[in-house]
Amino acid sequence: MRVRTLWLAAVPVLAVGVAIPVLVSRAETKLGTEDEKTIYVLGYTLAGKLGPFQGLSGSDLDALVAGLRDGISSAKPQIDPMVYGPKISALAQARGAKLAEQDKQQAEQEKAASADFLSKAAAEKGATKTPSGLIIRVIKEGSGPSPTENDTVKVNYHGTLRDGSVFDSSIERGEPATFPTNRVIPCWTEALKTMKVGEKAHITCPADIAYGDHGMPPRIKPGAALAFDVELLDIVKTPAGAKSTTQ
Repeated sequence: MRVRTLWLAAVPVLAVGVAIPVLVSRAETKLGTEDEKTIYVLGYTLAGKLGPFQGLSGSDLDALVAGLRDGISSAKPQIDPMVYGPKISALAQARGAKLAEQDKQQAEQEKAASADFLSKAAAEKGATKTPSGLIIRVIKEGSGPSPTENDTVKVNYHGTLRDGSVFDSSIERGEPATFPTNRVIPCWTEALKTMKVGEKAHITCPADIAYGDHGMPPRIKPGAALAFDVELLDIVKTPAGAKSTTQ
C-alpha cells in the first residue's frame, strides 16, 4: 500500500508505486540484464514525478522521449529551451486542472457506487462505525498494548477493493510491513490506535479517510472505499540511542 502511498503520502500501497496512465498502446520491452532492469525502474520512478503531466497521449510521449534522448546524448535541442522552458509551468497548471476535474467526476461516481458496500460493512455483526466513517470489526482479540500515534508498528494486512479484488497484501508478499502509525492513511492511524498487539480486525475505509478524491492509480480509483484484514503483530521498539523513524 503506498504508506500515506498507505504512507499518506504508503508501505508497498501501503507502498504501491504511482503509475502514470499513458494513453498509448503499451509495447513490451525486453529487459534482460540487471542494468536494463535498473534503468527501466529509473524511468518508471521518473514517471511518478511528472505530477500533472499524466494521461500523456501518444504524441506527448513521443515528444517526451525525444527530449530525454537528445538531452541525455547532449544533442542540439530541436526546440529552444529558453523560449519553451517558461511555458512548462503554465502547461502543468492547465493539465493539473484538467486532471483534478476528471478526478472529481470519477470520485463522485465511485463514492456513489461504494455506498452499498459501506452500508453492508457497517451492518456486519460486531462492526462499529466511528464518527470519521471508519468501520472496524474485531476478528480475534489481542492481549498486548495498543500503539500510540507516535509508535512504529509491525502488521500483516490484506487490502481489497469493493469488488473483492486484491490491490495490496503483505500476506501475499510473505513479509509483514513496518511503519509509523502516524504516517499512513487516516483510516489506518485511527484503527491501529484502537487495536491491541495480537489483535486481528477487518476495517473498512470510506474514501475521505483513505486516498480521497485522487485515489492511488492505477489500482485505487478516485473516491474508492477500501477494506483491509489487519493483524497487529508488534509495536516496534526504537533501540536506545537510535533516532525514531516517526516525525
